[in-house]
Amino acid sequence: MRTSPSLRRKLVSVAAVSAALFSAAGTTVAVAQESAPQAAAVPTAQTEAAPGIAAERLIVGYKSGATEAKSNKAAEADAAAKGKEAGEDVDFQRRLGTGAALVDLGADLTRTDVADVVAEYKADPQVAYVVPDRLNTPQADPNDTEYAKQWDLFESTAGMNVPGAWNTTTGSGVTVAVIDTGYVAHTDLAANIVAGYDFIADTAVSVDGNGRDSNPADPGDYYAANECGSGIPASGSSWHGTHVAGTIAAVTNNSKGIAGIAYGAKISPVRVLGKCGGYDSDIIDAITWASGGTVSGVPANTNVAKVINMSLGGDGACTSATQTAINAAVGRGTTIAVAAGNDNDNVANHSPGNCNNVISVAATSRTGAKASYSNYGSLVDISAPGGQTSTGTANGILSTLNSGATTASTESYAYYQGTSMATPHIAGLAALLKSANSSLTPAQIETAIKNNARALPGACSGGCGAGLADAAKTVAAVSGGTSTGTTFSNTTAASIPDNGSAIESSIAVTGRTGNAPSALQVAVDITHTYRGDLVVSLVAPDGTVYTLKAASSSDSADNVNTTYTVNASSETANGTWKLRVQDTAAQDTGTLNSWKLTF
Repeated sequence: MRTSPSLRRKLVSVAAVSAALFSAAGTTVAVAQESAPQAAAVPTAQTEAAPGIAAERLIVGYKSGATEAKSNKAAEADAAAKGKEAGEDVDFQRRLGTGAALVDLGADLTRTDVADVVAEYKADPQVAYVVPDRLNTPQADPNDTEYAKQWDLFESTAGMNVPGAWNTTTGSGVTVAVIDTGYVAHTDLAANIVAGYDFIADTAVSVDGNGRDSNPADPGDYYAANECGSGIPASGSSWHGTHVAGTIAAVTNNSKGIAGIAYGAKISPVRVLGKCGGYDSDIIDAITWASGGTVSGVPANTNVAKVINMSLGGDGACTSATQTAINAAVGRGTTIAVAAGNDNDNVANHSPGNCNNVISVAATSRTGAKASYSNYGSLVDISAPGGQTSTGTANGILSTLNSGATTASTESYAYYQGTSMATPHIAGLAALLKSANSSLTPAQIETAIKNNARALPGACSGGCGAGLADAAKTVAAVSGGTSTGTTFSNTTAASIPDNGSAIESSIAVTGRTGNAPSALQVAVDITHTYRGDLVVSLVAPDGTVYTLKAASSSDSADNVNTTYTVNASSETANGTWKLRVQDTAAQDTGTLNSWKLTF
């Protein structure tokens, strides 16, 4: 029988007092001070299972010649003996695969208690080591050397809350087609690059000396002054597609560079932009091919993309030709994220951000406001970090690049800004969602991203979509919890004021992990003489309101005694849930008798 912690500590204290009295009588026996120095000599790391939490179990390795190294009975006897010496109840639990013994200390010990036991084991010459049985948790933050500069992934103000999604998914099994300038070799991307294609047919645009072929390498898109139109100044090579690809799927936890949002995904570089830009015809074929469609003269795609990123655009309406390609790609199950554009104008005037069946992405700054250059409007679906370098270079989006001013040189990293940088955040999130739940359609992915966005922390004039995308919340929503049949209830009756204010009844949910299920059962027992007067709602721990029953003048029956099903998969299960009931009309009264949640 395990002695209570308070009693065990009391026994130790009495012994110490007795020894102190003995010492005061003139005998130089240092028993009174014995326990304190021993406890202090044990490192904190050997008394904690996690920071600040006392260990409940110890792993004890005996030297090979010790009887306890082979005999469970001997290890059990040794645990009991060590516990007796320390004033604790120590139980042998089992033998580990390495031969070490696992011993249990109970759940109520302090670090001082643990130190007493550890000291007993450390004093035994037959013990090789004694360590806490530490509690491990998923650690998603990567070790990439430039990760601390990627505010867009993790900062609480305007980051996209990406690390919280990585415990669930990293995008494995999903290919993202980056329809852009192609790819310039970079060791922080190479492992995640799969075959793509060069769709630029016009050699004046392709700059690589040939037309369409299977090599999507980016030779550079530099041009001289006036070469792309009168008055247009010269520009160096952008290596734009490589920057976009790094945001989506840079290799992560490789102790270098940056982290990709969907670093378990693969990138298929599809080249459509060269000197001075790229033609709709090439882009249309690229959309078709990337999504698994057939393009005459081009080999079948062996890396069909379930997500397409198009950080490109031009002026004017979305043409029927482009819309047809998009519709077909979405029909094949491919989600398409596109840039809203950088004109500080209504996206309605810019394609393909104004096309249907795409996720049109606006850009936000590090403060969470609409970036000054970003397009806006009712056709914007969502916002994501795009950076604002005018307030400081480090306020841009850091990603993979090349240092060559014209042709490729050494690999590098650089800060860019633009809706081109915001869009891969959404493409990466779409890859995470598709990986977490392969059955999701493009429409469901778009809805999930919108429904789980949070309000912009900064200002937006003109329309920035559903808000700032939240990766962790969205991934949790599509992953959902599982129903276990666990029930929590509140049986305290509460009167419902006639034609008055709403009442709320609370249930504290504890002991669950992850999110609530997609089929949360809400059982309600209300006595009322005209239930059509009632509005009944479920309020989640974060304040989200789910309407269970609306008022109806044609519903004259008595009472509400039914069970509602709520898709609460976007909500954390643990916390205080509330049932809100309001009587909205006069003359009839009632009582909330009880309600319950079944997970």
